Amino acid sequence: MNLEELKRKAEDLSKNLYILYLAYKHPKTPIIAKLWAGIVIAYALSPVDLIPDFIPVLGYLDDLVLIPSGIALAIKLIPKEVWEECKEKEADMKDAKKKGIIAGIIIALLWAYIVYLILKFMNIIR
Repeated sequence: MNLEELKRKAEDLSKNLYILYLAYKHPKTPIIAKLWAGIVIAYALSPVDLIPDFIPVLGYLDDLVLIPSGIALAIKLIPKEVWEECKEKEADMKDAKKKGIIAGIIIALLWAYIVYLILKFMNIIR
C-alpha cells in the first residue's frame, strides 16, 4: 500500500464519518443504528483513545482498525436508501463548503482591512 492509497483511504474515512453523522440525524435511521453511529462518531472525534497513540504500533491500532470497523458496522445497520440519501446530501454540501470557505476568506480579509484602518487612524502604523 503506497502513500496515495493511504491518503485516499483517510479521505474516504473522513467522508464516511460525515455521511454517518448525516445518517445519525436522519429521521428514518433505526434507533440501534443511531446509537452505534453516535458511539463511533464520538469515539472518532474524541481526543481520548482506547489505546494511547504514544504506545508503539498498538497506539494507532484504534485509528486503523476500530474506527473503520465501527463505521462499516454502522453502514450495515443503516437502511440503504437512508445511506444513499445522506451520500447525495454530502456531495451537495461539498459545493456549499467551497463557497463557505471563499466567503470566510473574504470576511477575514475585510476584518484585517478594518483593523489596519483602525491602527492607521490611531497612528500605531504609518
